[in-house]
Amino acid sequence: MADPTYTPPAVWTYIESGGKFAGINRPTAGAREERDLPVGEHPFQLYSLATPNGVKAGVMLEELLEAGHAAEYDAWTIQISDGDQFTSGFVDVNPNSKIPALLDRSGPEPVRVFESGAILMHLAEKFGALLPTDRTRAEVLSWLFWQVGSAPFIGGGFGHFYAYAPEKYEYPINRYAMETKRLFDVADQRLAQSEYLGGKDYTIADIATWPWLSPFVLGGIYGEARQFLSIHEYRHVERWVKQISERPAVRRGRIVNKTWGEDDEQLRERHSAADFAGKKV
Repeated sequence: MADPTYTPPAVWTYIESGGKFAGINRPTAGAREERDLPVGEHPFQLYSLATPNGVKAGVMLEELLEAGHAAEYDAWTIQISDGDQFTSGFVDVNPNSKIPALLDRSGPEPVRVFESGAILMHLAEKFGALLPTDRTRAEVLSWLFWQVGSAPFIGGGFGHFYAYAPEKYEYPINRYAMETKRLFDVADQRLAQSEYLGGKDYTIADIATWPWLSPFVLGGIYGEARQFLSIHEYRHVERWVKQISERPAVRRGRIVNKTWGEDDEQLRERHSAADFAGKKV
């Protein structure tokens, strides 16, 4: 157990602190290994993993394809536990070494897009889909960036200290449990007023938020977090989660670059619609 009377030094120095991802976390950026990324034949190259942030991109691309847009893509798994995000090829696409990252090769020159919210906006604007152009656009973007700003409190905050930290500490668990419940309450109150976060239509705000809130509602994230946080209290979020969960594109996108669970719920790479054959979608 760490010393409860710990006083921060005048100048911080790096010491590996333990925990699930201690072996790859460092206070420096940049490539650690020279390795190119694989590239397929399609206009869009997605480099990701089916974490909540990664699921956003897979769902978005599948929604575009479902609607008939020319958004065909190859999806390549980035194993963050193995440090794939620190290879030179990945750092060239995302200097922040986080998934997902997208290479858009549909124009005369390739365009890199990193950060999940930026990927959703880039694709929405490119295809004129899932992002309104009328007065509701500001509402949708507000909820999109609400989610982007909220995710660190849920994942790096609550998720880390509740599920991944090498030791349990009451203060940070209570602090981030409170904030996670507050965020659920924000969403619940909004969804009591409207069918979707941005209003009456399904948009990129919902695509961004669903992968983060749905695992708490449906179970399967951070151990017993659903019970610990009394997620059943947020009935409007539950309605919204279950409604979106039935969308065919969501059912496909949620397993893109998934490398855990049952075999029929994994799709380590995706190169065509045929790759979903035999999968539980």
